[in-house]
Amino acid sequence: MSRLEELIAALCPDGVEFEPLKNICEIRSGWGFPNSEQGLKEGELPFYKVSDMNSIDNNTIMTVSNNYISYSTAKKLKCSPVPANTIIFPKIGAAIGTNKKRILSVQSCYDNNIVGLIPNNLILSKFLYYIIEKTNIIQFADYSGAMPSIKKSTLEKYKIPVPPLPVQEEIVRILDKFTELTAELTAELEKRKQQYKFYRDKLIKNFPSIVWKPFDEVCFLSAGGDVPKEHFSKEKTDVYNIPILSNGIGENALYGYTNIAKVTSRCITIAARGTIGYCELRKAPFFPIIRLICAIPKKGILADYIKYATQMLTFKIPTSSIPQLTVPMLKKYKIPVPPLEEQKRIVAILDRFDALCNDPISGLPAEIEARKKQYEYYRDKLLTFKEKEAD
Repeated sequence: MSRLEELIAALCPDGVEFEPLKNICEIRSGWGFPNSEQGLKEGELPFYKVSDMNSIDNNTIMTVSNNYISYSTAKKLKCSPVPANTIIFPKIGAAIGTNKKRILSVQSCYDNNIVGLIPNNLILSKFLYYIIEKTNIIQFADYSGAMPSIKKSTLEKYKIPVPPLPVQEEIVRILDKFTELTAELTAELEKRKQQYKFYRDKLIKNFPSIVWKPFDEVCFLSAGGDVPKEHFSKEKTDVYNIPILSNGIGENALYGYTNIAKVTSRCITIAARGTIGYCELRKAPFFPIIRLICAIPKKGILADYIKYATQMLTFKIPTSSIPQLTVPMLKKYKIPVPPLEEQKRIVAILDRFDALCNDPISGLPAEIEARKKQYEYYRDKLLTFKEKEAD
């Protein structure tokens, strides 16, 4: 019998109490944050916005902020800072759908698009976090207003299992171990990505007889276009089986299907909007829409090499209503072009790095995904309790 099983058998053999959130934590909404008070990079209190949750440094624990304030400013804004270990998540708009939850590392403030759960002495902060992490917060959203929102009154009624504290502690210990293993792999992946960028740039730029050439000297460039309505299908069929590609990343690039191809040669695509500069190697045939630029290599140039060389570029886009990269703009950029045999050698080396960093089947991402699924399985199992019957 495991330590957890022993604790459950001794402390709650007949089930555990399920308590509404209002009984185990204070639910505190955020505060207005005027533009005039934003922008300080240092201060006594971090003032978090929903966008701060996207930082890689804030994956679980909020440790960095784009805005800070003083205690005197907090008083002026009528902001009552919440303590460390408060659990926060979005409460207004489309951000609810991201389902992000985070823990505050220090006393902090947050804006009125966020709500916080401040646990009392009946529940451990980390245990509450794991419970909320596995809860889809979209179920709390109210759609009666102009945009979806989560009401405090709804959260107050939501019931969760509250086992005895020793049981909570053991569950937190087990789940922390899982998250530590995933975090180690994620850190290793980030390290490998940095190594990849270093060696990519060194391999490509430091070849002794390298020549820098304008993009249109090494590739035929063309912009994507609109697919005629009579040749478009959202679903793949026997007739409409040629992919239509947009500027998304991975599977998100698939826009639909057509029965006509605009590109019939192996090439790379470069995002012209949104994820500007993001490039991928593409197999023909396909149809690019207007958010993509296609680069088909000329004789003596490998498409695989062009992908790696393009990744090195930093595109400077003029400010406009719709920031975008155009073919005339791309023509002005130069890329280093070594002899064909050197291109092959560079591609062979970088392909191995790329597979390790990005391959969803055999690389580190595959191992991280497997660990995440294992963690979610045990988390859900460990946090599922029988409710104790009323006396």
